[in-house]
Amino acid sequence: MTMNASDSSAPTASAASVSLYDARPFFEKALQFGVQNGMLDSHKLDAIRTDAPKGMVQIARYFGNEFLRPDIEKARDRIVNLVSLSLESTSGGDLRQAAELLRDHSFMSRSKAGSDMLRALLALPESTGFHASLDSSLDAGGPPKGLAEWSLKSLADYQAELARRQPIQHEKEAAVWLAGQLGLDIDALEEAHTHAEAVIRSALLALATRHTEMPDWVEFEKMVADLRKKYQAARALTDAKTQKAASARAQTLSLTIPKDLPDEFRDVVQAVRQSVLADLPQILDSALTARALFANDSEHHHAPLLGRYFWIEDIASEMHYHEQSVSLAWDKVTGGNCDDGSLLTLLLCVAAGATPKTVLTEKAAAALVRKIQKPGAEPGFRPDLASQYIVDHAPAEHQDAYLQLWEDFVEEAGPTLQSDSTYARKDALALLRRECHVIA
Repeated sequence: MTMNASDSSAPTASAASVSLYDARPFFEKALQFGVQNGMLDSHKLDAIRTDAPKGMVQIARYFGNEFLRPDIEKARDRIVNLVSLSLESTSGGDLRQAAELLRDHSFMSRSKAGSDMLRALLALPESTGFHASLDSSLDAGGPPKGLAEWSLKSLADYQAELARRQPIQHEKEAAVWLAGQLGLDIDALEEAHTHAEAVIRSALLALATRHTEMPDWVEFEKMVADLRKKYQAARALTDAKTQKAASARAQTLSLTIPKDLPDEFRDVVQAVRQSVLADLPQILDSALTARALFANDSEHHHAPLLGRYFWIEDIASEMHYHEQSVSLAWDKVTGGNCDDGSLLTLLLCVAAGATPKTVLTEKAAAALVRKIQKPGAEPGFRPDLASQYIVDHAPAEHQDAYLQLWEDFVEEAGPTLQSDSTYARKDALALLRRECHVIA
């Protein structure tokens, strides 16, 4: 670039100096530097001239068709870029070191080194999600997904993407390590389609409550209950003046990072631990059930911590727990009395819209009969209410038997209970004494 100092349009001598931007691939810069400084002799240049066309054909075949001119031209760009990536990354941009690399290694080896860099980059995860590979569109030996695009990108693009993906890799590796301490391997995590942060959060809570296995939902609920119990115990030890300090102590609990956690995972686990501590005020608040807090249900459609924590989906365990809960609730309602008389008494109360009981006094039985036989627009006896009560509350394994018992009772006793004859009340009371549980 030349400029005429007498030209009034030219910049003055005090203007900032202009530097020329060199847009050539780094390989070309290193090659020229090596030639100009006597580092690359004619034998090396001949070897590059021989290797480059071979490499171009191989790359064209790998990504497309070596017999098509556009694919060959694209392959030229790719091989130059792959060599440039390798040289610039290894040398740190130093042309002398790059020229020495060209001198001491073959052109094809630098192309492979660049390719290996990209393959290692693309093997790193793009997100913290665990999922089995679903990419079956490529034949075995075909290019990894994204390699065609990345083979034409700059070192700056490569370095930025590497900086983005490496922390993700560390987070997933930390999650796998913590899950392994609780008996869960990476295959199970991928099958669950969870993500690393959720696994780390749950693992920290599990370890804080001395669990030795990754919890399923039933155990997760118990884990939350344990944390709340510890929190309430800590609050009880202090008075109102020190309540704030006690709350802080309770929130940290024993939510510590495992001592044997590998050093390379400590920063990422510490960061996730802080997010758990931020969640603790909600977790320790007993106003919401664990299901309402962590999972959607019929009453709470916007669980505040939905998706932030992980538990094993164990349908069999949840069903067993549900059945146990139903059985305990049914035993509480029936008082453990499951004889026909007690059950019919309970169901008759429900059908009459009265408080469910398994035993009636003579006075209560008489009042129930009056309620059933009281004239009015609304029926005093609704057998369907009792049938639905069985479906809603009785253990599943007994529902069919209870429904049959009730249907048989209604068929036989219904006319007597709903009769308006002169002796209807006396007959109904006699029926209750015979079929139900009535005491003097």
